[in-house]
Amino acid sequence: MIFLLGALAYIVDPAHWQGSMGIGLLLAQHAGYSLAGVGLAALIGVPAGWWAGHTGHGRIWVQALTGSARALPTLGLITLAGLVLGIGLAAPLLAFVILALPSALAGAINGIRAAEATAVDGARASGMSEAQILTRVEIPLGAPLLLGGLRSASLQVIATATLAAYTGAGGLGRLMFLGLKTQNYTMMLASAILVIALALVSECVFALLQRLTAPAGSRNHRKDIS
Repeated sequence: MIFLLGALAYIVDPAHWQGSMGIGLLLAQHAGYSLAGVGLAALIGVPAGWWAGHTGHGRIWVQALTGSARALPTLGLITLAGLVLGIGLAAPLLAFVILALPSALAGAINGIRAAEATAVDGARASGMSEAQILTRVEIPLGAPLLLGGLRSASLQVIATATLAAYTGAGGLGRLMFLGLKTQNYTMMLASAILVIALALVSECVFALLQRLTAPAGSRNHRKDIS
């Protein structure tokens, strides 16, 4: 309890929000790294997932690839990438993209596959092209599941973005590594609390987006149940 109170006091102290090791700068860096990792993974994984989910081509290979990527140890990947790419942000960012890619792919594929067959068949019968079916029917209906995949990816990346400091980049991991080096456990706990807070903010944002993109029928059904 003493450590927790000390960590909270560390966070609210204005002096700890200033300078190159200030909480404000490190928190912004951590959020930026996470956003960049998930964003790049989405740029790669979402179109690939939509294509695999709509056509059925390569779906088994894509799922096998994502399953293999989940098994990769993040720290080992960052270390290997650091040896190739050198010190800086490039190595951890590559690791974050690989970490987020399976969830982004799975969310896109499952979203397309979750579209009701009657809606897809009706769109096809009305003369829509395959591209129109994908963009006007399957993607809107599958948006909540896609966002669920990105939600999971965001939590994973935010939790592991502390490792960016391992290769000399910024983020809240700098506080954690510095606290470990100097045996300042209050600083380490404060860093962990900030990471948790950032993850909770991300969770709330994606939960709201999933609710807003849910089909009207499912939203009304939830209201009736409540």
